[in-house]
Amino acid sequence: MSIEVVNETEAEIDVAEFRDIAEYVLAQMHVATDAELAIMLIDPEPMEQLHIKWLDLEGPTDVMSFPMDELRPGSPESPTPPGVLGDIVICPQVAKEQALAAGHSTAEEMLLLTVHGILHLLGYDHAEPEEERIMFTLQRQLLLTFLASRG
Repeated sequence: MSIEVVNETEAEIDVAEFRDIAEYVLAQMHVATDAELAIMLIDPEPMEQLHIKWLDLEGPTDVMSFPMDELRPGSPESPTPPGVLGDIVICPQVAKEQALAAGHSTAEEMLLLTVHGILHLLGYDHAEPEEERIMFTLQRQLLLTFLASRG
């Protein structure tokens, strides 16, 4: 898999950990091994600009996803076709505020946001209660099994 992680912020991150969780989630979702994904970390100001441009909402947000080839989860017998999954953009400063409110580390929050962003790229949404239940259950399961696999 081609997973690019670009940090345009002052936040210190473990690039390998972002790649590892992305690889784990994509493997669990049976995405083709030659799929491409980009993860960008940006400051609040550019995140707010994206938030306004694409969703017409004020203020920075935690994560935004920009799908490219509209790949969907595959199965063990039939992984997704090769393609460009898309881009995930994360704002570490917003993630830090959310982590404090949730009582866990900023690193854990950003891993959660990475899983969340990948699921959006794969077509999951949380606009309706049933969609939210499905997406958030899967998101939690993927994050917890990834963290458990790392010891």
